[in-house]
Amino acid sequence: MPGFLLFNDALYGSFLLSSFRGGAEHFSKKYSVDKLVWYEIYDDPVTAITRERELKKWRRDWKIRLIEKQNPQWIDLYPQITV
Repeated sequence: MPGFLLFNDALYGSFLLSSFRGGAEHFSKKYSVDKLVWYEIYDDPVTAITRERELKKWRRDWKIRLIEKQNPQWIDLYPQITV
């Protein structure tokens, strides 16, 4: 089962080990966010959790650069990946 590592527009990162749709909906409700601006997909949960812990230590400006490298407009990516 794949795992997903994602950031929302508040720069909160989380690892989801579930179906993306159900996990992202739970994440959105729990943290009152309405936009998915960045994500990575992992086949190995251990690797994803290691990456999540690494990113949580990053400074805010590093996270912004990571997001803007792939999503400079900060558009909501959720509709694109749940098609």
